Amino acid sequence: MFSKILIANRGEIACRVIKTARRMGIRTVAVYSEADRDGLHVRMADEAVAIGPAPAAESYLVIERIVEACRSTGAEAVHPGYGFLSEREAFPRALAAAGITFIGPNPGAIAAMGDKIESKKAAAAAGVSTVPGHLGTIDSPDHAVAIAREIGFPVMIKASAGGGGKGMRIAHAAEEVAEGFARARSEAASSFGDDRVFIEKFITDPRHIEIQVIGDKHGHVVYLGERECSIQRRNQKVVEEAPSPLLDAATRARMGEQAVALAKAVNYDSAGTVEFVAGQDKSFYFLEMNTRLQVEHPVTELVTGLDLVELMIRVAAGETLPFGQSDVTLSGWAVESRVYAEDPSRGFLPSIGRLTTYRPPAEGEADGGVLVRNDTGVYEGGEISIYYDPMIAKLVTHAPTRLAAIEGQGRALDAFALDGIRHNIPFLSALMAHPRWREGRLSTGFLAEEFPDGFAERAPTGEAGRLFAAVAAAIDDKLNGRKRGISGQMREPGFVQFERERVVLIGSERYDLTVGADASGWAVTFGTGERLAVASDWHPPQPVWTGTVGAEIVAVQVRPILNGMRLAHAGFAAELRVYTRREAELAALMPEKSSSGAGKQLLCPMPGLVKAIQVAAGQEVKAGEPLAIVEAMKMENVLRAERDATVVKILAKEGESLAVDAVILEFA
Repeated sequence: MFSKILIANRGEIACRVIKTARRMGIRTVAVYSEADRDGLHVRMADEAVAIGPAPAAESYLVIERIVEACRSTGAEAVHPGYGFLSEREAFPRALAAAGITFIGPNPGAIAAMGDKIESKKAAAAAGVSTVPGHLGTIDSPDHAVAIAREIGFPVMIKASAGGGGKGMRIAHAAEEVAEGFARARSEAASSFGDDRVFIEKFITDPRHIEIQVIGDKHGHVVYLGERECSIQRRNQKVVEEAPSPLLDAATRARMGEQAVALAKAVNYDSAGTVEFVAGQDKSFYFLEMNTRLQVEHPVTELVTGLDLVELMIRVAAGETLPFGQSDVTLSGWAVESRVYAEDPSRGFLPSIGRLTTYRPPAEGEADGGVLVRNDTGVYEGGEISIYYDPMIAKLVTHAPTRLAAIEGQGRALDAFALDGIRHNIPFLSALMAHPRWREGRLSTGFLAEEFPDGFAERAPTGEAGRLFAAVAAAIDDKLNGRKRGISGQMREPGFVQFERERVVLIGSERYDLTVGADASGWAVTFGTGERLAVASDWHPPQPVWTGTVGAEIVAVQVRPILNGMRLAHAGFAAELRVYTRREAELAALMPEKSSSGAGKQLLCPMPGLVKAIQVAAGQEVKAGEPLAIVEAMKMENVLRAERDATVVKILAKEGESLAVDAVILEFA
């Protein structure tokens, strides 16, 4: 076994590998760019080596610097994580030439499977069914249009060396192909250093299901069940689960056997994932093979009880797999949510900044027999950089049943306190309560179909409104109790009437209620006569209120605002004011300030780099026409005109870095 390994990656996956290596008694070396000097993985590793400037192309993607870091520290092996160099055939070859072991598949397997075009050819040769498409070289946008017409719309334009949703576009008509081809090539070149793309038929209403395989250097390969990854946005996975609610045992076995046959055909000898596009009728087609550890590997680990990172290290060291196919069993259900630094109210555009609050839910056994796990690479006070993927954490729950895992995931998300940047936790929390998701009626179009206008937190009404009002009343009473505890006051013992009677305002909704003592907390009685028992050990300034409302266990985000509080729970959010009856009468007389309308400007929707300005001053543009391209966190975003207008002034330059809401151009 190795005594020291280097992790050629950053963020949560570097931290994840370090945890397993530490448990195995292996010393670790981290590498870092200038932007990651204070990264969590740097803090966790036994040693750390600087490898260059912030851009990945000048640091994490420079093979020579990784090899030199190994030489200078005496690292015997390298774990590549995912992304960056993990699927570059040249990387393990360079390591081997330096006498360093690659903790991943052999270069031949990467060459056969890591290239999306070659992997499809290999799959077809092995008798695996593949999606119809064109795997040859595509020379130009016109060539791409001709191919797309021949295959039939819709089509998927996809980077040959791609992954993580980068370099991928769906085109539903010929006019979308040319732009999709250009964007896919550009993203592929900047993210992977390879601008080749291919085109294949896009299966309507598909599901994305993948099989985890693991092989050793002695010819043994087994599959470890499947993961359903159909909840995607912009071809980027958002929520994953294991097993899939679609598959039965027979279909699982057929997919697993095909995955193993393909892996054996290329002498695969590490952890890898064979991805399939599946129809609602359980038909399936080979999509691609990822010759690395997947982002969503924790759900497989929780349902199998296996540590995939440990298995990768052991087989890289020459050990034989300690189990066979018949020994693999699936237990319970696991759900993973990817917590991203992005703004749901702005179309999920990336958000950067300092994490002024980062307090994830406690890991381990939680209420209802749910296990909570949080894989992360950040810490409170750290920064989310513009240079890399916007992932903050992967929150995973495991329970005996799918519904229990989902409900546990919802509670864990509601208990996850994050401030300083915008994030997608409210969206994920709302998703966990979505009926179609809970029923398992999934497809890769789920988010586009169920959230066609994007996502915005809803104001609580009905049952949710009463829950918010009850929690607000309990918080208000807790705060007033602290004030009542000030020494030297002359007052009646216990409650007086005005302290018991409250009005909770949630926007235009009014809740008249009375707060009294209960055996374990508060008794909140509404004007309708409904009574809710509320219990919690919350105290200010904790950002999360946890307790029970009626029979329900809940977690509610709490943030103080002027004369009130902002609460968020299960995708609902609102500003609440808790008044005495007299205060409510006076508040109703207060004038409301109205905001002025926005100017005629194109604002940068997120911090990013201006890749292109596609219009000129004086030019007339039509609604939908592209105006500029802004790159952030490895994704190119095309900004389009919302209405017909004339461009008056260009204020931004190509190559310029802009802050959020910076003015790019002005209209007449």
